[in-house]
Amino acid sequence: MSKKGQSTFVYVIYIRTTPKKLWSALTDVEFMKQYWFGMHCESEWTAGSSWKMVSGDGQIYDAGEIVEVEPPRRLVIRWQQQIKPELKAEGESLCTMELEPIGATVKLSITHTMEREPSKFIEAVSVGWPKILSNLKSLLETGSIALEDPYPTGNPYGKR
Repeated sequence: MSKKGQSTFVYVIYIRTTPKKLWSALTDVEFMKQYWFGMHCESEWTAGSSWKMVSGDGQIYDAGEIVEVEPPRRLVIRWQQQIKPELKAEGESLCTMELEPIGATVKLSITHTMEREPSKFIEAVSVGWPKILSNLKSLLETGSIALEDPYPTGNPYGKR
């Protein structure tokens, strides 16, 4: 539920894996490229360290910092979109990833918020997160991704 003046996207997925393997998948550059359509995150993965989302050709799509890190349970990143001026103008978003072991699965909850309502950025991530996380789940459970092209009819961030 969003507070007044805030846009929020929440996505929950259950993945048959261990918290340690899921944490590694969320923070390992080479593994990430497989399910994030060639994109990857660069960071030291410590509180206060810089964070950036980088395309296969080296363009920085998003940039920010790690706010909180508690492996393999919780990761909080504050970031701002860097490519589209109208999304960058909205300011910083906050993305919280929480991992909770449940039997042979891990419940991964993503809560992405922006302190403005409405938010075009939150609209954009609400299209991207389900595709990225579907690929992550498929890759961890079967060894292959579910989707080859994240935006067959156009990328909301522009051409890559």
